[in-house]
Amino acid sequence: MRNSQQPNTESNKMQEALRETAKQLLQENKVQIVIGYGDATVSGETSPIFVTSAQDAQSLVWNNRCFNNLAVYLTQPELKKYQRVAVVAKGCDAKAIAVLIQEGQIERDRVHIIGISCRGVGDPLFAKCITCDVMTPPLYDTLIGEKVEGAEKETCQDVWDLEGKTHEERWEFWKKQVSRCIKCYACRQVCPMCYCKQCIVEKNMPQWIDTSAHLRGNFAWHIHRAFHLAGRCIECGECERVCPVGIPLALINRKLAKEVKDRFGYRAGYNVDAKPVLTTFADKDSQDFIE
Repeated sequence: MRNSQQPNTESNKMQEALRETAKQLLQENKVQIVIGYGDATVSGETSPIFVTSAQDAQSLVWNNRCFNNLAVYLTQPELKKYQRVAVVAKGCDAKAIAVLIQEGQIERDRVHIIGISCRGVGDPLFAKCITCDVMTPPLYDTLIGEKVEGAEKETCQDVWDLEGKTHEERWEFWKKQVSRCIKCYACRQVCPMCYCKQCIVEKNMPQWIDTSAHLRGNFAWHIHRAFHLAGRCIECGECERVCPVGIPLALINRKLAKEVKDRFGYRAGYNVDAKPVLTTFADKDSQDFIE
């Protein structure tokens, strides 16, 4: 298992390199805004910050508390006023950016990706980081830190464990989990792949999903969202991290990611030039689901 805390000297060195990179990009007007991490009001935590002047680049930080997937901000309409945007991206964040480019939500030449080598976040280390195979972002313009090649790793042990249960046991498991949902939609707000201008839960003519926080409406929401993320989720785990009631939301996303990989040999976010798997038809695709 990798140590969740990088040595202070390494972390400080990367932080200074990040600040210098952001400062130079802004000074030379190569970008007009840098989206990164800064100190939060809670001691020891970080939060997203938006730097628009070279002198404020000193506010940028890098440490193992930089949780947020900053790609979520790239589709915000407020950024359209900037000709070019820079964003700090860990490996999982860079995968999200790749999917957004594939889906035509952002233009590659308008985004400068400050890739940052990441040995994991959280203390103790987040579960997603233990099996991470993108310690070096697969897509970047500038790289902060040493390039580390990661081997593909299986991240499906919890999926296999759930698949080993009976149908009734799985139903009881999810019923218990989903019943706790309070319909705060934090999972939607934090997800880079949820960029619809009007979410289906806000449509009431007709009303597809009951807005009440009861089992029927909760299941409708979470199943619908999971299928919208099939073949698109880059497994950053942000939805699960921000859930105030601790629903293992990433588990169902990993299940669908496993199905997509097994059936189509596709993993979201690893190749920006690949066609989105569920919007592309190939003659060799298996047709067993309709037999």
